[in-house]
Amino acid sequence: MPDRTGIYQNEVKISKGYQIKRFWHNFKKRKIAVLGLIIVLIYVVVAVTAPWIAPYDPVEADFSAMLKAPGTVEGHILGTDELGRDILSRLVYGARISIAIGVTVVLAAFLIGVPLGIISGYYGGKIDFFLMRAMDILMAFPQLLLCILFVTVLGANLTNAVVAVAIYTVPNFARMARSETLSIKNGEYIEAAKALGSNDVKIIFTHILPNIMSPLIVLATLNFGNAVLTTSGMGFLGIGAQPPTPEWGAMLSSGRQYLLVAPHVTTIIGLAILFLVLGLNLFGDGLRDVLDPRLKDD
Repeated sequence: MPDRTGIYQNEVKISKGYQIKRFWHNFKKRKIAVLGLIIVLIYVVVAVTAPWIAPYDPVEADFSAMLKAPGTVEGHILGTDELGRDILSRLVYGARISIAIGVTVVLAAFLIGVPLGIISGYYGGKIDFFLMRAMDILMAFPQLLLCILFVTVLGANLTNAVVAVAIYTVPNFARMARSETLSIKNGEYIEAAKALGSNDVKIIFTHILPNIMSPLIVLATLNFGNAVLTTSGMGFLGIGAQPPTPEWGAMLSSGRQYLLVAPHVTTIIGLAILFLVLGLNLFGDGLRDVLDPRLKDD
């Protein structure tokens, strides 16, 4: 008799390969989304290769070359800041910090929020009531205000800023996971799995979680940009990363005093934040268009 297990595994591999090809075929037709992906990949490459492409130490001061405009001093392509530090070096190291912040916030919020949302939607009742009221309480506060309160209590540093943003982001994933779980938990294949003796844990990990991943991936992409923007805002207010850390928000804050004499210090960093968040949003919108079955056009 033929090996049915091997045949089944080959069919699964072919199916996955077809899905990947179909996804890329649909995604690449959205030129704006592809542009967003390219922008994000550029930032990722810059962040990974920062130690090799940064011409100077990002925290090394040179008081003989303070506030020099781009190209006016040999070796400082983007100029220098108020302490003579190379802006290009601080920019590329700042990309590493900002991307690490986005990944940490989204991963932490995902790992906490998604299980809470699935449990809430799957079991319902009092569990659902108490979990969702806790999420509502978090969402009742303006994001920046809640983050400022959290950091003020625990201390102003980058770690606490990241934790604060992650806590505020948890309800986004919890409510999305709950909504998607509610829409599929009474499906026929769920009922069939229960009839065959599958326990709740197996049903959640085998049937529910895989079927709600698409909108969660889109949400993660969009929240990535929001995490970078919020953490940069906290750094700008002086309650996030502290000098001399080359974090974009803190760099904006220190450079604002020199807007009239050296506008390049803040302009360059501001554009870096703008393009990263723009690229993430364009990429996220493209993913949503491809992965959301209600928006598919083919």
